[in-house]
Amino acid sequence: MSDSGENIPGDNQPDDQDFNEFFARFFAEVGDDSKLAEMAESLGLPKNPAAMRQAMEQLRHFIGSQPKDGSAGWKLALDQARSRASQSSEPIDDSTRTAIAAALGVGTLWLAGATEIAPPSSEPKLLSRELWVQDAFPLIRLLADSVADRMGAALSEALPTGEGDSQGRQVAGMLNWLGHSLVAMQLSEAVAALSAEAIGGGDIGLPIFEEQRAALVAQNLKSFAEELPVESDQVYIYLVIRELAHAGLFKHARWLRDHVLQQIRKYASEIRIDEDRVRELAESFDPANQGEIQNAIREGELLADRTPEQQQALEAIETMLALIEGWVDAVTANATKLLPKSAAIQEAVRRRRATGGPAEKTFGRLIGLELRPRKMREASAVWQLLTERYGATKRDALWAHPDLLPTALELANVDQLFARIDDSGDEFDRDLRNLLGE
Repeated sequence: MSDSGENIPGDNQPDDQDFNEFFARFFAEVGDDSKLAEMAESLGLPKNPAAMRQAMEQLRHFIGSQPKDGSAGWKLALDQARSRASQSSEPIDDSTRTAIAAALGVGTLWLAGATEIAPPSSEPKLLSRELWVQDAFPLIRLLADSVADRMGAALSEALPTGEGDSQGRQVAGMLNWLGHSLVAMQLSEAVAALSAEAIGGGDIGLPIFEEQRAALVAQNLKSFAEELPVESDQVYIYLVIRELAHAGLFKHARWLRDHVLQQIRKYASEIRIDEDRVRELAESFDPANQGEIQNAIREGELLADRTPEQQQALEAIETMLALIEGWVDAVTANATKLLPKSAAIQEAVRRRRATGGPAEKTFGRLIGLELRPRKMREASAVWQLLTERYGATKRDALWAHPDLLPTALELANVDQLFARIDDSGDEFDRDLRNLLGE
C-alpha cells in the first residue's frame, strides 16, 4: 500500500505556508502548560505538558518537512507509540531467556509429533514491548490506512468552501490532514497499549512479519505465566508451541497472509464515514479543542453502519481467522498432551483471545473491524475431528488452497465437510496433488 493517502484535489491541497500560518495561531492558543495538559487528556495521552510540547515541536517539524498526505502523521504516531511502550518496557532477564530456550527445545520436538507443517527454521525473535510496536506497526498501518484516508477526506469535504476562498481551502486542507493524523495518533495509543498485552507475533490475529518467523514478547510471556495457577515451565512450553504453530502455518501456506489481507482491504474499501456526524463536528471545529473529534474517532462514532456487502465480507474474514486460530489451538492441544495442565492453559488462552483487552477493543473500533475469531472454539473442534478421522497429514493438506478449507456452513455442520471429502475420494487427492504441483 502506498504511503500516501487520498489527496484533496486541486487547490484544496494545503501548502507549507497554509500549515505554518495555521500552526502559528494554533500554538498561540494552546501554548501554555494547562491547555497542553487538557489536550493530552483529550488525546488519551498522559498529562505531561513537557512531553506534549516535545510532540508538538515534532509535529511542527514534520509539517514543514513532510508531504501533507498523512505519512508524516504515521511517522509521528509510530514515534509516540514506541515512546509510550518504552515507558513500561523491561529488559529481558537471563532467567526468562533460559526458560524460553528450554521451552523451545521441548516445544519443537512435541510440535513435530502433532503436524508435518514445520515451524520457521530461525529461532523465535525475543521482543521488548517497544520492539513489538516497531515490528507490528507496518501491518497495523496497512489495516488502518483506508479508514484514515476516508476520515481525512470526510472531514475536509464536510466544510463547504467557495472557489477562490483561500481561508476555506486552508481549513479544508488542514482538516484532511488532521482527520488522517487523528486516526494515526489514536492508533498509536492503541498499539502502545497492545504492546503490554501481546505475547506472540500473531496476537492480533495476523503475523506481524511478512517473512515468517516466530516472535515472543518476553516480558508479557513472563507476566502471563506468573498470573496463572500453573507451573511456569508448562505455560512457557504451551505458548512457545502455539507461536511456533502459528508462524509455521503462515510459512507453509504462503498464500494465506496475502489472502487474509486482501479480504481485509476489500472490507476496508467499503467503509463509509457518517457524513452528517462529521459535518456537525466540522462546523463547530475549534483547533484548540480537538477532544470531541478525538472521542468520536476513538469510539467509532464516525463510521457509518455496515452495508450488506460489508457484513458478508466481515463474515468471510471471521471464518478465515477462526480457521487459522482453530487449527493452531487444535494442533497445540495435540502437541501438549504430556503437559499435566495443558487443558487449563488452553482455556486461559481461549478466554484471553475471545474477550480481548481494552486496547484491542479500541483498535477494533478505530478500524471498524475486530480481529477476534468468534468461531474459534467451533473451528478447533472441527480440526480435531478431522485429525481423528483422516490423520494430521490429510488434515493439514487442506491448507494447500483456500478452496479446500472448511466453509462457514461446514463449520456449523461438520458432516457436510466429511461428505465433501469422502465423496470426492480419489478426485480430492488428485486435485490436491495438482494444487501441490506433484
